[in-house]
Amino acid sequence: MAASTSRFDPLKDIPDLSGRVAIVTGANAGIGLYTAYYLAKRGAKVYLGARSEEKAKAAVTRLRAEGLGEDEGELIWLDIDLSDPRRAKKAAQWFMGQEVRLDILASSDSCYSTHSLGRTIAPYARTADDISDSMVTNHISPYLFTKTLLPLLRSTALQPDSDVRIVNLTSVLHHWAKNPSYDSLEAFNQDFGSSANAEFSLYGYTKLANILWTSKLQRLFDKEETPIVTVAVHPGKVMSEGNVRTLMRLPLGRAWVWAASQLFLTSAEGAYTSIFAAALPLVRERRDEYKGRYMVPFGRLETPSSHAQSNALADELWQTTEQVIADFGFDS
Repeated sequence: MAASTSRFDPLKDIPDLSGRVAIVTGANAGIGLYTAYYLAKRGAKVYLGARSEEKAKAAVTRLRAEGLGEDEGELIWLDIDLSDPRRAKKAAQWFMGQEVRLDILASSDSCYSTHSLGRTIAPYARTADDISDSMVTNHISPYLFTKTLLPLLRSTALQPDSDVRIVNLTSVLHHWAKNPSYDSLEAFNQDFGSSANAEFSLYGYTKLANILWTSKLQRLFDKEETPIVTVAVHPGKVMSEGNVRTLMRLPLGRAWVWAASQLFLTSAEGAYTSIFAAALPLVRERRDEYKGRYMVPFGRLETPSSHAQSNALADELWQTTEQVIADFGFDS
């Protein structure tokens, strides 16, 4: 376990979370794994999102090896696969049959691996439904998963002494999204061409969607006066399993991995900002300052791209996502 590299130390600064229930998607590796570690270490019951029970069991074994005691928190496998929105909804429905509250919903993706379930920087492809798999895995499925859980999140937020947070992992690469449009399925399915930067542009397009959805969701909560805080988190440059795979695809991949390891954060350190957003009391105390914002290491608020600040673009994304979900029957 990495030592604290900032004034924020999750093992000291996060209060007792006994009685709180959390979901961490992509919890079998990287940032998601350590997000689950810190939450459980402070006493939360944590549902580990993973594609298989085998991966979830391996994650628990790793967490115990990292020092998580048998009496610290509770770890439960959540069977979720974000490559199919139907399975994302099914996972949310199953969870609601198990619990009467949900205090923390933290997501990650495989590039940084906190939704290792997300689509990493990779060539363009489409799902069996003929939709961009990057948009499905990084946006549509997490959107539907969250939407399905909203009644439970709302009811928890209205309970005494509640502190409900939704933390969506995004990336500084959202700046790569140039002249973005989310006004149709065709826009969702754009492939960004065949240039060397196409994969980064595609990934940035989906990560911009994460920020826009986070801000839109916060505006919806504020309008209905529901005391839930949403935060979009860039974890920093993290030497996660996903990034190792990405770098190994480059010429002289091993050299790139070595060089990056000298400069990048460990996965444990990469989870710090997610934990800050998910459980630090300061976020609740200064709710108006943090709600709907974009956060970078370690807990610092930053202004995202101009596109990420557009309410009109966020509304456009929301409307098209709802239409796609309806047209394909994902919510039925």
